[in-house]
Amino acid sequence: MKDIYNFLKISDTVATSGQPNSEQFSAIKKAGYQVIVNLALPESPNALKDEKQIVESQGMQYVHIPVVWEKPTLENVTEFFRVMEANADKQVFVHCAANMRVSAFIYLYRRLHQGISDEDAKKDLQKIWIPNEIWQNFIEQVMSIKK
Repeated sequence: MKDIYNFLKISDTVATSGQPNSEQFSAIKKAGYQVIVNLALPESPNALKDEKQIVESQGMQYVHIPVVWEKPTLENVTEFFRVMEANADKQVFVHCAANMRVSAFIYLYRRLHQGISDEDAKKDLQKIWIPNEIWQNFIEQVMSIKK
């Protein structure tokens, strides 16, 4: 698991990363994850064109929410929140191309749905990156609407 690009375990039930390769999905399955959520676009670097088949062939559920890097939307994050809530009783592995989209979405989910403090949620976000202007504006927009 540690070999997966930008892997970060958030809790006992949620982990995040950049794009896993096909062999790494076996390790994710062995680690007990039941649901894979992919926020990357099909044309993202290192995207696996048959990722859905790879994941489902191992008995895991696959959810794809393509998020455009330069233009994340309220619809994207709302769908992500819905998927996370619907699978709150399962082990969920969330990835994108580099774990940047994911870390921002997980930050928002933890703040708005799990009541995690800004300081604690930001620690994990900043282990991956400091959001650029587009993403910082998006985070602030979501926080102001959802409060």
